[in-house]
Amino acid sequence: MECRIGCGACCIAPSISTPIPGMPEGKPAGVRCVNLSSDNRCQLFGKPERPAVCSAFQPQEDICGRSSQEALQIITTLERATAPTNKKNC
Repeated sequence: MECRIGCGACCIAPSISTPIPGMPEGKPAGVRCVNLSSDNRCQLFGKPERPAVCSAFQPQEDICGRSSQEALQIITTLERATAPTNKKNC
């Protein structure tokens, strides 16, 4: 599958725990990456400063769905399902 131009779901839905240019503490889930243009294109694509986690992400139909909106829903659901929980009485 080819990346859907202008989707941006993988730059919005997931948290990123490593530094990103312009976001030295990483990126919380649901927050737009500062390197995502207004037309939802990665401004770091193909550049050496693009984080490894971003470069390693490969579009797949089961993650990206059939539309940008579906991709955002799927990735958000996966992010919530895999997020660490705050357990007070462990």
